[in-house]
Amino acid sequence: MIQEAAVIPLLTEADTCRKYVLPKLYASGWSDDHINEQRTFTDGRIVVAGTRTIRRKQKRADYLLRYRPDFAIAIVEAKADFKNPADGLGQAMEYAQILGLKFAYSTNGHGIVEHDFTTGLESTLETFPSPDELWQRLKHGENIPSQIVERLLTPYYHLSGKSPRYYQEIAINSAIRAILQGQKRVLLTLATGTGKTVVAFQICYKLWNTKWNRTGDLGRRPRMLYLADRNILVDDPKDKTFAPFGDARHKIEGEAIKSREMYFATYQAIAKDEHRPGLYRDYPRDFFDLIVVDECHRGSAADDSNWKDILKYFEPAFQLGMTATPKREDIGTAQEYLQAAIKKNQTKA
Repeated sequence: MIQEAAVIPLLTEADTCRKYVLPKLYASGWSDDHINEQRTFTDGRIVVAGTRTIRRKQKRADYLLRYRPDFAIAIVEAKADFKNPADGLGQAMEYAQILGLKFAYSTNGHGIVEHDFTTGLESTLETFPSPDELWQRLKHGENIPSQIVERLLTPYYHLSGKSPRYYQEIAINSAIRAILQGQKRVLLTLATGTGKTVVAFQICYKLWNTKWNRTGDLGRRPRMLYLADRNILVDDPKDKTFAPFGDARHKIEGEAIKSREMYFATYQAIAKDEHRPGLYRDYPRDFFDLIVVDECHRGSAADDSNWKDILKYFEPAFQLGMTATPKREDIGTAQEYLQAAIKKNQTKA
């Protein structure tokens, strides 16, 4: 009698995740608070085909690992157990670069392959590094000073129900880190419609909530100025996005109030010319810790460069410019001013 061979079912990627990958992550100290499973982070590129539009496949990570709730640190791609452990590494590396992460992993549930962007090294592992091990490697590889860690890792403001998207997280964390490490001129370039106001709010809120200030005074909240060239670009953020600042908010109009912490103004309201007294000079040069320059490419640059006088007057402040427009050679802009300041500081370093 011929005995039939037993059929061993092949495990799918989902099976691999449940049976092998999650237990390995748990064993290395990653809890459910650290792990985002099957995390979609793009809606899929929209492609126009004649009169029709087609949305391509979303980008989805099997596991996004977070050291803190608002600080992603690694990505893991899982493949079926009959595949090579490294088969998903290219995809993991692509996703890591999109998300601004420095550690990418591929696994078939048995073997693990790591790519460390801080060293450029690829390694075969038996277990995943722990959260603290990865954080220490990131600190060392990226030269993150210990004294800025708690402020850098402080959570965002989530009570509005709108958590930052992945590209906003990258912008927020990059700007916060630059400021905390003493970079006094910072420029963020984000496409139109990607939420620069939300990014600016989260940056300001984290610095305000952790009582950061440029002089290092213990317990003092920073004084920050949100500067734009049109009232709609000031009033709407002040009344809506920045509402969590409550009574700390103030729009500068006609009088130099100095008792608040989150200020808003148009260039025109505080500039000096034949029609305006130059209200900005009623504030001490070192009054503001941070100035956010919204839409820093705009035409206020053509207004006899009054915007430049304001930024030069408040030279001691950290200055963060935001724009969606690449640098133009034919006009002078706040963007160009900030780029020049950044280049000058880098040359000194």
